[in-house]
Amino acid sequence: MPELPEVEALREFLDSHLVGQEIARVLPLAISVLKTYDPPLSAVEGATVTAVDRHGKWLDIGAGGLHLVTHLARAGWLQWKDEFPAAPPRPGKGPLALRTILTGGGGFDLTEAGTTKRLAVHLVHDPAEVPGIARLGPDPLADDFDRDAFAALLAGERRQIKGALRDQSLIAGIGNAYSDEILHAARMSPFKPVQNLDEDAITVLYEALRSTLREAVERSRGVAAGRLKAEKKSGLRVHGRTGQACPVCGDTIREVSFSDSSLQYCATCQTGGKPLADRRLSRLLK
Repeated sequence: MPELPEVEALREFLDSHLVGQEIARVLPLAISVLKTYDPPLSAVEGATVTAVDRHGKWLDIGAGGLHLVTHLARAGWLQWKDEFPAAPPRPGKGPLALRTILTGGGGFDLTEAGTTKRLAVHLVHDPAEVPGIARLGPDPLADDFDRDAFAALLAGERRQIKGALRDQSLIAGIGNAYSDEILHAARMSPFKPVQNLDEDAITVLYEALRSTLREAVERSRGVAAGRLKAEKKSGLRVHGRTGQACPVCGDTIREVSFSDSSLQYCATCQTGGKPLADRRLSRLLK
């Protein structure tokens, strides 16, 4: 799933390629992709793109006073095209979900692999009309997201750290992969209860969060849209690397599997050498 660093890189890429360009057509090609119908997609055709913004993991293309807002979900992606075939694409064929064509040629496709279709596109007057954006917590890379703001968010939390970091209504933009990376950098168990963090631990976690995301954004900056997935994978230290050596201590990276996802961690770095039980309500083995 694209998370904050990849979506920020896509935002920067689209900002340089879209702003000032006129939208000729927006073609929905999968029934599931379009989540709003008023205004219709035709309302943005002929409008000039004025801005490209990001809200957590959401992309926001502003044109003609409207906002074309996209969430790529788990298996979605954006593919830039310098030109398109003359023949229009056939709806319902392959992973293509939506095509946006510029009057000057080129544009982008939104694609989604697999059978579970969660990619979402909204056309709205205000991004806050999209429920997923309206409920977002603060952006962790915002200038005003300091250590005290982070501590205030955690106050009263009784969840495990992993779940809290992934909660978009608490902090926007962090998903499964970067929560693993942040916790590895902080040398913390993903199942440590938030209420057990003392002031020093909160500081360590905050610094790991900011540095991990900033470094990922810098790695992704300037990378072409088509190569961002590979760039993300190459920069991860523990997530998706089960069975490989931890780059910090050399221990074997372990995994906890759930019904629809998994997490990775280093027992030496994060749990005092104790492996976590592989079940949803895991605790450190006694």
